[in-house]
Amino acid sequence: MIEGTAWKFGDNVDTDVIIPGQYLILPADEAAEHVMAGIRPGFADEVSEGDVIVGGTNFGTGSSRESAPKAIKAAGIEAVVAESFARIFFRNCINVGLAPVECPRASEIEEGQTVRVDVDNGRVEVVDTGEVYEAVPLPEEIADILEAGGLVPTLKERFSS
Repeated sequence: MIEGTAWKFGDNVDTDVIIPGQYLILPADEAAEHVMAGIRPGFADEVSEGDVIVGGTNFGTGSSRESAPKAIKAAGIEAVVAESFARIFFRNCINVGLAPVECPRASEIEEGQTVRVDVDNGRVEVVDTGEVYEAVPLPEEIADILEAGGLVPTLKERFSS
């Protein structure tokens, strides 16, 4: 279960605004200091460990850079809840251990509300109002990869014996 403050963004949030090009060469922990700088400068200074990004449709569109979800995760964000995702961004989230939660009513969540995300059962609850939104539950195999911290830790665990 993930619980944190909702940070709201709109439709078609591009990987170029999630982590602008000049920060791509930085290690993830340093890039995290510039996450969302292309759309909301100073965001990284406001976000807290465990918070949740809420997006509209087609979140993560643009290039296939894995650095975008890496920077989000390194900034302390535990999940991105959006109406829909660009498919490569969705997959990259799983690769780096960031929960992508597809929720058709995500745009109804307001910035600053506390949200509780149940990735396994596909539920997003707005704690402030008690409103519960259905989300697409992730297959068990994908949930296991997220729980392990991403694809690399999963493969290391699987092939280390």
